[in-house]
Amino acid sequence: MGSYILGRLAALVPVLFGLSVIVFLIMALIPGDPATAILGPYATPENVARLRQDLGLDHSLPVRYATWLGNVMTGDLGRSSSLNRPVLDEVTERFAATLVLAGAALVLASVLGLLAGILSAVRQFGLADKLVTLAVLVGISMPTFWLGLLLILVFAVRWRLLPVSGMVSTYGGGDLPDLLWHLALPAATLAIVAAGVIARLTRSAMLEVLRQDFVRTARAKGLTELRVVFGHALRAAMVTVIPVIGIQAGFVLGGAVYIETVFQWPGIGRMLVNAIATRDVLLVQGGVLVVAASYVLFNLLADILQRLLDPRIAP
Repeated sequence: MGSYILGRLAALVPVLFGLSVIVFLIMALIPGDPATAILGPYATPENVARLRQDLGLDHSLPVRYATWLGNVMTGDLGRSSSLNRPVLDEVTERFAATLVLAGAALVLASVLGLLAGILSAVRQFGLADKLVTLAVLVGISMPTFWLGLLLILVFAVRWRLLPVSGMVSTYGGGDLPDLLWHLALPAATLAIVAAGVIARLTRSAMLEVLRQDFVRTARAKGLTELRVVFGHALRAAMVTVIPVIGIQAGFVLGGAVYIETVFQWPGIGRMLVNAIATRDVLLVQGGVLVVAASYVLFNLLADILQRLLDPRIAP
């Protein structure tokens, strides 16, 4: 198992290097001068040239990339031009809020998706199976941002049950119940689509497992249906489902970019939107790099967990 983990970690090196190249080039090749965008159209040429020198924009593209990558490898993501603070500090603070939102959405999506997929498989071709299939198709077909606006309209504006935006209440908030109260709508919005994908894959995996000999043997021994499904069939099906959950972890993390804008959640997605609007190159590069690296690490954890459940998987 140790050699498997080391091999997977070694395989991440070229992936992360490729991510750094893509993240850097995306921002570097965007039309327009970041220095002019930061200072405004009425800035003098001298001030623009001075800012370009401070940002390192007066060097060639390969030199700028080598300098930026060298700083990143030492933990220095640069300094935000719009916030005038280290990028690493800003990204760390914002990413913590994003992890709260994405983690809650992933847990909710996994629970709902697994339960819906199991129910659909056990009641194949029944009413429950048809209802779950319909709900899954509707859920995965909805644009996430539109679903968020719809939930705000229903639960916050019309019924006044949940807050419209923010992470905590402006006055007298900040405790765990207040956080969960604000977390309900954005987490549910992110979870619905991911839950639909997990439910579909869980149903397929469970149908395949339920037809296998060891399940028939467990039933022949007189085990209850509940124990057969959750104690035997689900564990075998999880080998197939876990990689899907890992992929959905990346989906909810990436989906937080626009969901945080809809719900005004103070996470890294909202930070990136503001940084792009102000052409804060280093802040965008640092934020995107952290999100992309987290996506890769989540999939690595899913692969390791899959290997733990089924050691027969080839390294």
